[in-house]
Amino acid sequence: MSNKIGLKDAISIGIGGMVGGGIFAVLGLAVALAKGGTPISFLIAGLIALITSYSYVKLSLKYPDRGGTVKFINQGFGITVFSGGMNNLLWISYIIMLALYASAFGSYAPNLLEITSNKNLDSHIYASAIVVLATAINYYSITVVGKIESYAVIIKLIILLSFVGFGLYGLMGNPHLEQLSPENWESSFKLLTAGMVIFVAYEGFELIANAAPDIVNPQKNIPRAYFWSVIFVIALYIIIAIITVGSLDFKDIATAEDYVLAEAAKPMLGKVGFTIITIAALISTFSAINASLYGGSRVSYEIAEDDELPEQFTNQLWNQPIGLLITTILTLILVNTLELESISTAGSVGFLLIFAIVNVVGFKLAKETKSSKIVPLIGAVLCFFAMLALLIQQYSTSKIDVLIAIGIVIFSFIIEYAYKKTGICRIKL
Repeated sequence: MSNKIGLKDAISIGIGGMVGGGIFAVLGLAVALAKGGTPISFLIAGLIALITSYSYVKLSLKYPDRGGTVKFINQGFGITVFSGGMNNLLWISYIIMLALYASAFGSYAPNLLEITSNKNLDSHIYASAIVVLATAINYYSITVVGKIESYAVIIKLIILLSFVGFGLYGLMGNPHLEQLSPENWESSFKLLTAGMVIFVAYEGFELIANAAPDIVNPQKNIPRAYFWSVIFVIALYIIIAIITVGSLDFKDIATAEDYVLAEAAKPMLGKVGFTIITIAALISTFSAINASLYGGSRVSYEIAEDDELPEQFTNQLWNQPIGLLITTILTLILVNTLELESISTAGSVGFLLIFAIVNVVGFKLAKETKSSKIVPLIGAVLCFFAMLALLIQQYSTSKIDVLIAIGIVIFSFIIEYAYKKTGICRIKL
C-alpha cells in the first residue's frame, strides 16, 4: 500500500502543479494587461479552471489511468487523427510550459548573481542551464525528482503564505492601494483576455488525473483533491495580485515585470524580502521544470503506446523514454527564441483548447460517468470563447504571438495526419 496516494498528497499534486513557475512568470504580464483589475483576471481564469475540473473529476473516477488527459481524449474520440493531434498538442503544451518556467528562472536568477554585464544574456544562460540540470536529474533518478517535488511544494507554499501575511499587513495605509479601485481597471474584454494570457498558471491541476489510479478512497478523495486544490490556488493568486498592485506603483511593476513578485516584497521586507522571494521563485520554477520534464516525457510515451506517435517513442535512452531528450531539446529551442508573452500566449491557447475538448468528452460521456451534461457544456463553451477572445486581443497587439499559437496547433495535427498516412501504425494485440 506504500505507493498509494492519500488526500493530502493528491491535493499537493494539484497545488504543486499550479503553483509552479506560473505565478512567478506571468504576474507582471497580468498587471501590464489588466492594471488594477488583475485580481479579477485571476478570478476569471480560476473559475474556468474550476468548472473544467468537474469534467476531470468525473472522467478520473470512471477512467482512472496514468495517461490522464491523453486517455480521456482517446476515450471520447477513439484513436483518430483528431485525438492524436490533440494529444500531440498536450505534449507540445508541456514543452511550452517548460519554456515558460525556464524563462521565469532566467529572469529571477540574475537578481542574485550576474554572470555578464548583459542581463538579457544572463537570463538565457540561466534558463538553458536549469533545463539541462533538471534533465540530468531526471536521467539520474526519478526518486530524486519526487523528493525535490515534495520539499519544493512545502518551501514555496511557506514562503508564498508568509508573503501573503506580511503583504496584507503592509497594505494598510499604502498609497498605492487606490490602484485597485475600478477606475484603474481595464475594459471587461481586456480583463478577460488578461486572465486567458495567464491561464497557464492554473493548468497544473490536470496532473491529478495521472495519479488517479493510486488515490485511496477515490470516490471521496478525487473530487476533494481537484476542487480544494483549485479553490485554494484561486484564493492564493487573487490575494497575491491584490498585494502586488496595492504595494507598487504601476511604473515600478512595468520595470520589474519579469520578477515583479520579488519587487512586491520590497516595500514590507526590503532587500531581504526581495532576496527571499527570488529564492522561492528559483526553487518553484526549478521544481516545476523537474516535474514537467518527467510529465512531458511520459505524455509522449503514452501517445506512442496508443499508436498516435511512432513506436520509437516507446524506446528508452539511458533508462528513460526517448521523449525526455526530445522534450529537453525543444524546450531549449523555445526558451532561447521566443519572448515571455509569446510563450505564455501559446501555452494558454494550447491548454484552453485541450480543456475545451476534455469538457466536450465530459459532455459526450455524461451518461457513462453519471454526471451532469450542463457543467461540461458550460466549461467547453467558456474555454472556446476564452481562447477566441485571447486570440482576438493578442492579434490586435502582437500578431506574431497569435501566428505562433495557431501554428503550433496546426503543426500538432499535421504531424499526426502525416504519421497516420504513412501506414506504419503499430498493430496492438
